Formats: sequence, C-alpha cells, structure tokens
Amino acid sequence: MNAATRVVERMRPTTAPATQAAAATSGRGRPRWEWTALAVVLIGTAVLYLWGLGSTGYGNSFYAAAVQAGTQSWKALLFGSLDAGNVITVDKPPASLWLMGLSGRIFGFSTWSMLAPQALLGVGSVALLYAAVRRCSGPIAGLVAGGPLALTPVAVLMFRFNNPDALLVFLLVLAAYFMVRAVEKGQWRWILLAGSAIGFGFLTKMLQAFLVLPAFALMYLVAAPVSLPKRLLQLLGAGASVIISAGWFVALVDLWPSASRPYIGGSENNTELELALGYNGLGRILGQGAGPGGGGPGGGGMGSAFGGETGILRMFNTSFGTEVSWLLPAALVGLVAGLWFTRRAPRTDRTRASLILWGGWTVGTMLVFSFMSGTIHPYYVVALAPGIAGLIGISVRELWRGREHLPARITLSAMVAVTGAWSFVLLERTPDWLPALRWLVLVLGVLAATAIAVGAHRFRRAAVVVAVVTALAGLSATAAYAQKTASVPHTGSLPMSGPSGDGTDMMGRQGGQGGPGTGTANAELVAALQDTDTDWAAAAVGAQGQGGLQLASGRPVIAIGGFNGGDPAPTLEQFKQWVAEGRIAYFVSGGGMGMGGGPGGGIPTGVGQNTAPDEGTGGTNDGQADGQAGDRGFGGDGPGGGGLGGGFGGGPGGGSGNEISSWVEDHFEETTIGGVTVYELR
Repeated sequence: MNAATRVVERMRPTTAPATQAAAATSGRGRPRWEWTALAVVLIGTAVLYLWGLGSTGYGNSFYAAAVQAGTQSWKALLFGSLDAGNVITVDKPPASLWLMGLSGRIFGFSTWSMLAPQALLGVGSVALLYAAVRRCSGPIAGLVAGGPLALTPVAVLMFRFNNPDALLVFLLVLAAYFMVRAVEKGQWRWILLAGSAIGFGFLTKMLQAFLVLPAFALMYLVAAPVSLPKRLLQLLGAGASVIISAGWFVALVDLWPSASRPYIGGSENNTELELALGYNGLGRILGQGAGPGGGGPGGGGMGSAFGGETGILRMFNTSFGTEVSWLLPAALVGLVAGLWFTRRAPRTDRTRASLILWGGWTVGTMLVFSFMSGTIHPYYVVALAPGIAGLIGISVRELWRGREHLPARITLSAMVAVTGAWSFVLLERTPDWLPALRWLVLVLGVLAATAIAVGAHRFRRAAVVVAVVTALAGLSATAAYAQKTASVPHTGSLPMSGPSGDGTDMMGRQGGQGGPGTGTANAELVAALQDTDTDWAAAAVGAQGQGGLQLASGRPVIAIGGFNGGDPAPTLEQFKQWVAEGRIAYFVSGGGMGMGGGPGGGIPTGVGQNTAPDEGTGGTNDGQADGQAGDRGFGGDGPGGGGLGGGFGGGPGGGSGNEISSWVEDHFEETTIGGVTVYELR
C-alpha cells in the first residue's frame, strides 16, 4: 500500500460506511453540539448581515428605483421596469427585483424591506453550503465551510446591498446542494431541481449563472452511481430543465406585444435573448461594446474599477484580492492535494465528487473572471466565495482525518502557512488600518503550521489549542475586513469592501455625497414633482438622475434611454405624443449628469453624481463627449454626450436622449426649480 493510499484510508471515518453515510445525511439523531454550533454560525451571519442595514439607504439607486416601481405596478414588477409607467427596464433580468419588490408590497417600500431579503439570502446561502458539505464530509466540514463564506468581505458587501448578485449566489449554492443529493443515488428529481435553480440564476444575472455548469456536469459524469448512458440522459434532462426554467420568461417577453410592455434596457433589438447573448453575455467576456473591462492597470482609479489587467493572477491583484482571495491559495492547495490523495478511490467516491464540484466551480469561475476582457467589477467575484469555502471545509476536515500521516499533515500545514502569508500581503495594502493585525496573523499562521507539521495533535490538550490558533490564523484577517465592511454604509454602483471602501466608491468619491448611484435629490424639485398628478412627474435623460428623483418623490420619472441614455426608448415620436396628451409634467435638463443627454449635459442638475450601475465611465465634466466610442460603457457616441455622461455612451449612436433634449429645448421655455434647470411640459 503506497503512501497516498494510506493517507486516503486514514482520512476515511472509522465508523462503518453505511453508518457514516446515515449520520452525515440524516437530520435525525444529530448531537446537540452540532445544532448549537450551526445556530451560532447562522445567528452570527444574520447579525453581521442585518445589523445597521438601514444605514445603507437605497444602495444602488438604479435597482432601487425599479424595486419601487414594482411596488406600484405589477407589470413593472414582472418586467423589471425603471418606472411604474413601464417605459424601459433595467439592463438585467428581473428575478432579484421580484423578491425585493414583493417584500416592498408586503411590508411597504423602504430601505429595510428592500435590503432585508438580500441579507436573508446570505444566511440561506451559508446554511445551504453547510448542508451540502456536511453530506460529504460531516458536520465539522460543513461548519468550517459556512464560516469562511459568511466572512468573505465581498459576500458581506453584496448581501447587504441591492445588486442581483445576492440572489445569484443563493441560487448557485442551492443548485450545488441539489447536485450533491443527485450524485448520492443518481435520482432524477435532484438533478432536475439543480437545473431549475440554474435556470432561475439565468433570470437573475444571465450567463454568469452558467459558469458552474461544467463543474456540475463533470462531477455527475464521474461519480453518479448509475450507468454511463443514464448519466448522460440525466444530464440532458438537467439541461432541458435549465432551458425551461430560464426560457419561459424569455418567451414571455418575446411573445408579449412590444407596444404594451417596456423596452428591454441594454438590448439592441428589444429582446431578452439578444441582451443575454450580446451586451450581458459575449460582450462581457470578449469586450464587445461593453467598455474597457480589464483594459486598465490595477491599483486604483479607472483600472481598479474595472478589475485591472487580465491574466492568471487577476484575482490576487489590488482590485479583487481583498474582496475574495483571503483563502483562495489555501483552497487551491487543498483541491490539488485532495484530488491526488483520492486518485485511486472508487469512481463514486463522494469526497472526490465534492472536490470536483467545488473545485471546478472555483477554477472555472476564476479563469473566466481572470481573462474576460469586457466589463467586470470586483464585486462580481462574490460568485467565487461559495466554491472557495466549500474547498476549505472539505480539504481541512479530510486532511485532519489523515493527520497521523506526514503527507496529510504537511499539506494542511502548507494551507495554514500560505493563508497567514497571503493575509499579511493583503493587509499591507491598507497599511494604516490595524497595522498590528497583519503581524499577528502572520505569527499565528507560522505557529499553527509548525504545530501541525510536527504532530502536536498527539498531545490531546495541544490539539484543541492548535485548532483554535489555526482558526484565528485563517479567519482573523478576512473577519476584520468583513466587520469593517458591515460597519459602514455603501451606496452607488461600484461599492468596495473593507477599509478602502469606507464610504467611498471605487473612484474615490464619497458615497451618499454625490457618489455613483446615490441620487441626492434637490428638495424643491422633489416637492414640485410630488405636486403633480400626471402619469409621469418628469422625464430625465439616463436612469441616474431619474432614480434619485423617483425615489425621493415617490412619483414615476421616465429614464430616457435607460441607465445611460443610450437606448432608443422612448422614441421621439412616443415622447411627443405623451407630451401632447399631458402625461408628463417636467423635463429635467441634463438627466442628472448629462447621461448621453442634450447639449452641455455636464454637471448634475436634479440629483447628485451617478455612474452606470454596471458599466464604465469616462469623458470629462465639460460637456464634451471625449471618451472612446461605444454603445455602452466607456466612451461617448457623439457630441452632446456631455460630462461624465459622455463616458457612458448615448448621443446619436442609438439613444433617443439627444433628439428628445433638443426637441424640448426648441419648443418649451426653460425655468429653474431650486436652481435646477427644468422645462414645464404641461
């Protein structure tokens, strides 16, 4: 028997396989300590995600406006419209808006009713990860996995925010749990449920939900305890489940008469399918019309906002590193070691199957994010957090089971050492924040790694101390970043975790004080909008100004051209007709920031500065379109883009903002309300 085989055998539990399987999968007969430990993890996660949640305000005003609209109109809720009049939708599918909108309908629209479901999705994700890992490696492994997920800084950020990523992560972990159940006995229902969860993930953030599919399929092909033909047939069935769960909404949008539904924001031809395959699909990966993406250097400014240079080390750079990579080196070490130690195990070995699941999730997603050249923002990597945490839980527990053998101890020691060293490097990126913490983590990591390598566990009392020191070395740094993230409000479209995101957006501007997506509205203008009784209180070019005005006034406001003014909705003829029918009270000049709007858009008029919720920025503040050309993202399409709005695209390149702005200026008198330039359309 070779050394690797002996390690694998030692890593196996000492109880009989049938007994162990029953203990790992059944909820009955669990020891009291397990329930207590699980309660501590979940309650602690809930406190971390829910405490002070209202201080975040409306978070990203782009999505908040759509949630508000959904509480006022069922059609707006169904399609994800930016206003209750259903002119245009957000540039994502609406599944996450359904959840927040229904909460607002039940409890009344507020920051708490909007954000609380997001936080609860985080608690649910931790619980599901625990359950999935437990079925393979037992309760300790499940708890070890749940903690790191809860304490990943970008997870804290997104589960306290109103971007779609919270629901996406929950659905992906739910699908992974179903896959773990499916691979146990090869039953149809579990793999079909997994496909359904992925399908609804598509309705949350489109093709990003599909990044885990190769890992899921590989695990099932390798480890399901049924014949190969049946495995292939079941995977085809799961694929059909994905298509049905995602396709019903795509079909609904395409079959619904376009004249009686909102325009699909971000699409070229007013369809969900084109949005998924173009701007929100291949455009993100290949950089086609989606901004610079990874074109800039990491380390601050614009490059940092878009993730820095592409390459295999991108997840460790100054943009992504502190968001998610605290335990990533250890997870990769554990994955390689686990696959090596289980290489001679039976085909259906569940430990190896789970390593393939979580490892494939981590490596596949990491590679796509590392090399995609389209628009990417650091908070996207919250999708990596469950894979990393799953690998940590399984590999730490299984290597500890094999601790009597030197190869297992050395591997576990290496995981602890690399975590301490990498945490030191990450903490050095904010040297003025808790400077002693990085040295403490490094020292604890060295001590724990040494104790594990020399076999200190043989002394019973020392084993407990080693376990505690190992946990502190591995989690202190990420936990400190997570706590800091939860302790400050985050608003706008490009939030950051940790001390570097302390009230600022990714371009260094103060969130809540004119930061992106905050929508600080003019009080006099808001009062004027509240005093209207038309279908729309106002219209503004781009969703950035619209969102702040609509949220502050509670009245529908048209976002001409969508979030950046670059979409052809409403058309000039539609707008003229609505004005003639007396359905719009005011036109707010500049659209909040000249978002592809009229001449000299430049500085904000009705609301604070805002950037696109998921896009690039560029240009200057002088009313000139001086960025790179592009439909969306970085660069304006032509004259009149104006200010930072010029950096978002708009203008003659396809949006209706310029035409409508010019027509209003030619036919209506300019006035001011509270210092804001508006046009009375009635």
